[in-house]
Amino acid sequence: MLTEYIQKAMGSAHYEIIEDEGTFWGEIPDFQGVWAKAETLEKCRESLREALEEWIVFRLKSNLELPVIEKLDLNIIEQPA
Repeated sequence: MLTEYIQKAMGSAHYEIIEDEGTFWGEIPDFQGVWAKAETLEKCRESLREALEEWIVFRLKSNLELPVIEKLDLNIIEQPA
């Protein structure tokens, strides 16, 4: 489920070329603060995936809500005792 969630999030990533720097910029809408910048598109994708993975771990550890992607919901719902 986690792998599918990451793949779907990466599928919504947007990339652009920063012409004056000769670098690539990538971000994922709805994932605030998840972005990457690198010299090649492939390196940008790799960095963006790493940033996404770290962001997910941080949010889960901090009990912060994650976006639901195409009905994939990683949010932890505590059951009453």
